[in-house]
Amino acid sequence: MSGDGVTTSRSRSKASASAGLKIERVWTTEGVHPYDEVTWERRDVVMTNWRDGSINFEQRGVEFPQSWSVNAANIVTTKYFRGAVGTPEREWSLRQLIDRVVSTYRTAGEEYGYFASPADAEIFGHELTWMLLHQVFSFNSPVWFNVGTPSPQQVSACFILSVDDSMDSILDWYKEEGLIFKGGSGSGVNLSRIRSSRELLSSGGNASGPVSFMRGADASAGTIKSGGATRRAAKMVILDVDHPDIQEFVVTKAREEDKIRALRDAGFDMDLGGSDIVSVQYQNANNSVRVSDEFMTAVENDGGFDLRGRLDGATIETVEAKKLFRSISQAAWECADPGLQYDDTINDWHTCPETGRITASNPCSEYLHLDNSSCNLASLNLMKFLKADGGFDVEKFVRSVEFVITAMDISICFADFPTEKIGETSRAYRQLGIGYANLGALLMATGLPYDSEQGRSVAAAITSLMTGTAYRRSAELAGVVGAYDGYARNAEPHKRVMRKHAAANDEIKPTSPVATAIVREATKQWTQGNKIGDKFGWRNSQASVLAPTGTIGFMMDCDTTGVEPDLALVKFKKLVGGGSMQIVNQTVPRALRSLGYPEEQVEAIVEHIADHGHVVDAPGLKPEHYAVFDCAMGERSIAPMGHVRMMAAIQPFVSGAISKTVNMPEAATVEDVEKIYFEGWKLGLKALAIYRDNCKVGQPLSVAKSNKATSPAAVEAATAAPVVEKVVEYRPVRKRLPKKRPSETVSFSVGGAEGYLTASSYPDDGLGEVFLKMSKQGSTLAGVMDAFSVAISIGLQYGVPLETFVSKFTNMRFEPAGMTDDPDVRMAASVMDYIFRRLALDFLPYERRAELGIFTASERAAQLRAEADAESAAVTGAELTAMASSAPVEAPAKPEAVAQPAQEMAEVAAAKPAPNVGSSTELLEAVIGKAADAPLCFTCGTKMRPAGSCYVCEGCGSTSGCS
Repeated sequence: MSGDGVTTSRSRSKASASAGLKIERVWTTEGVHPYDEVTWERRDVVMTNWRDGSINFEQRGVEFPQSWSVNAANIVTTKYFRGAVGTPEREWSLRQLIDRVVSTYRTAGEEYGYFASPADAEIFGHELTWMLLHQVFSFNSPVWFNVGTPSPQQVSACFILSVDDSMDSILDWYKEEGLIFKGGSGSGVNLSRIRSSRELLSSGGNASGPVSFMRGADASAGTIKSGGATRRAAKMVILDVDHPDIQEFVVTKAREEDKIRALRDAGFDMDLGGSDIVSVQYQNANNSVRVSDEFMTAVENDGGFDLRGRLDGATIETVEAKKLFRSISQAAWECADPGLQYDDTINDWHTCPETGRITASNPCSEYLHLDNSSCNLASLNLMKFLKADGGFDVEKFVRSVEFVITAMDISICFADFPTEKIGETSRAYRQLGIGYANLGALLMATGLPYDSEQGRSVAAAITSLMTGTAYRRSAELAGVVGAYDGYARNAEPHKRVMRKHAAANDEIKPTSPVATAIVREATKQWTQGNKIGDKFGWRNSQASVLAPTGTIGFMMDCDTTGVEPDLALVKFKKLVGGGSMQIVNQTVPRALRSLGYPEEQVEAIVEHIADHGHVVDAPGLKPEHYAVFDCAMGERSIAPMGHVRMMAAIQPFVSGAISKTVNMPEAATVEDVEKIYFEGWKLGLKALAIYRDNCKVGQPLSVAKSNKATSPAAVEAATAAPVVEKVVEYRPVRKRLPKKRPSETVSFSVGGAEGYLTASSYPDDGLGEVFLKMSKQGSTLAGVMDAFSVAISIGLQYGVPLETFVSKFTNMRFEPAGMTDDPDVRMAASVMDYIFRRLALDFLPYERRAELGIFTASERAAQLRAEADAESAAVTGAELTAMASSAPVEAPAKPEAVAQPAQEMAEVAAAKPAPNVGSSTELLEAVIGKAADAPLCFTCGTKMRPAGSCYVCEGCGSTSGCS
């Protein structure tokens, strides 16, 4: 890359700014600041470990728009607000966070000549602010961590390193990887240049081989991970299929699984996070084999394949291709590693082959480009472009892509990078990765099955429109501030790839008016972009990837991450003021309405889903509509090939690749894995990874596992020696109230006996203490009440649910009893009956009180009105028959007792008391009665959920990879 250095890139960007961009408003209104269009509110963010109640984080009085969910506000506060908590420097408002980032982008854009005038720069800043404020898109996490702070302005989440066949290079790899992990990002590397263990050193001895050096890198990553980085170290290790050590590489992690199994059976703690799991190697990286067309063709034809030395390319061994492919698939079946990367396909879509081949990827396999480079990511929230009538707002989507890609390119002008080599390549080639989230939710909301031609048609059209628009804006930027430095030597291959994208767009077959409109606009964008690019070149060597969107997906309140379908139809929702509840995803009622179901049927189906977790046999739901509600897990989960076909539909319209894992059922065979990997190559994917349920031995702390398929080695080990089952004893942990706590006192009278009830609560988590005062101090009754209060309070602090006490003590009969002075509890069977009814009314949500038959006076009145309305609306059987033949009967009006917006009524009606879980993954386990193989979050202890080929914690936003 000596001729494409970055020595003049910054100065040339300034000097060539002849015209600048004219910016027009899309989302904002002239004369009105975006902050003035929303309602703001103050909240307290207190993050606790749901298992033991310990407080992980606390910041009170933070400011967010009223429309932002509790989860989004919590994650942004804990992850992205800068400054030490409790100091004046600490950020406390979303306004401060957005202003810190947007002002930096606007200033840099003006400095480097992106805008035609200061007025255009101001509009640009307002539009970005509006879009971030309304969760239309989000930058990747490093932008929020670093931009506008005294820290280095690191904006990229994804890195690719390189390693040569020398000790200096290998040690540099360890160091560079450590620096990237320290900043909370991930990296990938191809080790194929390192000579194999079957080749000689200059001293005459045998080389160590790449697998041995992986041990040191794995230990380094594990140490940095546990040393308190922003998130877990994430890395990808790749080896070419023709490397002589490929067999050893393929089985590294599978062999470690055997070690875990043996140690577990011997009584060691091998659960994820267990004290003995650290002895296992190679667990901090995803492994992938880089396969060639030559190898896959040899597999197809049952031929031989040469393994070649790294020093001279000579054949060291010829192996049976099908046998090696079987070994790869067997290892993936056993432990989900290795994945495959299809080398020839990747490099056929490479815009810069004159500079070098693409040999590696980032940890999640979506960023594929030059060695020693990085990628800045941002993702759009597709649900923000869904119109009320089910259409897609093509115009706003196009304009939004323009704003986002412009901002992303500006960031490279001021960005800092972890190493000089990465900085040089990134500034010279300006790789960007615009993408999206909420595809699964969009398809379901419009009534399209994820695994269907219609769903794939819409997904392909949207992806093509996004990348086509991004490259068109990149060509326009080249006309304003110059093409990327490496463009001159790569002009012809870059143009060739642009033509390939446009040709693939022409092959999309729209299956609906919505898809037709999107494809029409995508064709226009590719045509215009390629015409402008022929004249000016392009500003960016890469424009789009499809990332996991873990943390930023929660920031945008997305129901689904990246290109994934919905995880399940029920989810775990945090509530304002603490607590949580089980709800049916709000995409479900919207989908039912899109399919034409009347409101009373929508409510019945939603209630069925809340009870069962799936749509099978839901009242009134047509079987042909079941597929619309298929999810990644649970009843009617999407078939593995459904995931592969979706990836194949959108891959031709992505500059990089797609972060996605193909979920396979536990009963899948090695042959099934072979078929998936082979079809991925045939369908033109760039990378593919599979995950078979429960294939990992190390499980998150001990849930009952279903009977499952096991490897022959496991069966033999199980029959050879008895399994030593480790018994874990769980003890309740007392959660004490803070010294200063909110409380309220109620005076009451039951059958003429007067008293006082004082209830103190945790700032974030409900009732924690009760005091009862009756009779004079020193009397027997006063002493008994004091002792009873202490017993109840200690029980609450040790985790006994309030509803348990309510169910035990309500309806208990003894004197005094009778009339009370409380309008909500007019009669009481005893003082205890009254006290616990009052506590239930004050501290339990409506749906739990309803199960106990405890209502306020207004709620009982509303029920009576509803019953009266139903009676007055009754019609004769003949009238019903006549009405049924003409039009559906409207549902009677809802009671006014629990007044909520109509959009939320289905959610409240479907809400059920959540089991003792801390995340949607654990809720899904409770619903389907089967363990999920997700790791526990190292920050807050809840079980994470899949996000592409990584995992994300919906409790605190921590991820195991890029976001």
